[in-house]
Amino acid sequence: MALASETKEVIVLKKTQEKDFTYVMKSLFAGGVAGMCSKTAVAPLDRIKILLQAHNKHYANFGVFSGLAEIVKRESFIALYKGNGAQMVRVFPYAAIQFTSFEFYKTLLGSILGNGSHIGKFVAGSSAGVTAVTITYPLDTIRARLAFQVTGEHVYNGIIHTAKSIIQNEGGVKALYRGFVPTLCGMVPYAGLTFFCFESIKKFCLKTLPKWFSKPSAKDSGGAVLTIPAKLLCGGLSGALAQCVSYPLDVTRRRMQLSSMDNNAKYGHGMIKTLITVYRNDGVTNGLYRGMSINFIRAVPMVAVSFSTYELMKQTLHLDTGVDS
Repeated sequence: MALASETKEVIVLKKTQEKDFTYVMKSLFAGGVAGMCSKTAVAPLDRIKILLQAHNKHYANFGVFSGLAEIVKRESFIALYKGNGAQMVRVFPYAAIQFTSFEFYKTLLGSILGNGSHIGKFVAGSSAGVTAVTITYPLDTIRARLAFQVTGEHVYNGIIHTAKSIIQNEGGVKALYRGFVPTLCGMVPYAGLTFFCFESIKKFCLKTLPKWFSKPSAKDSGGAVLTIPAKLLCGGLSGALAQCVSYPLDVTRRRMQLSSMDNNAKYGHGMIKTLITVYRNDGVTNGLYRGMSINFIRAVPMVAVSFSTYELMKQTLHLDTGVDS
């Protein structure tokens, strides 16, 4: 009898482990797909943003839409997506890790602080962002270098060549993490506010305006899920609010990442010094918040598509509980 009982416990344990593993794999896949869809949707805006942030000499005098038109004219239509290959290599694991770790941190902190804790949601979002960016940051540096290149003036010939060149010519692997500190400093408020705002707005819509923003769960659990327009709205508002706080640190990160390419070594000597240099040379509007208009144009649909796709993938893969958490 004792042996039979132990065997049953082993079987139950194995099934639980398999279920947990399947859930994690599905969650990673859902997050990765969400990230790829959102980044591809705004890839042209991402490229012009990088060119404007770092004052590329060919595009320094252009605005958002005139800059996009100039890219097509000077290079080609496909050049709007330059660096997007590296972006996809980076964004799948980044988004997969971010969304999955958010669910983990939210559950963990929920058990400690309570499921309705606002602090818990903010900390979970920040922790998820920090976890994801730490693991995938070198690919962001590589992608920025590729996107900053202009046709006819190529320095790098792909992801592997870029990585090798940076490591060999700029001080080793640590060069791939140039701009990492401002990224972390910016990630804490950005990711924290993005997830916190999305969860809060989602809860508000489900609880206060269910007729307008929700529909019954497909799992027949008696719960409700957001409609697609509601997902887009919640994601867009979340992204816009978070960007306002963290944008200067995003500019600082780009200047540090690209300092060796635009002959501006003064931007490669630490976060504080780079921030001060950007402010002294270009001011607030044309320096710390340069490209902010395009960032709103890209961030709102990007975050909207990201969260909407993730929520849809959760429902498709039966990861959604059908009730607000």
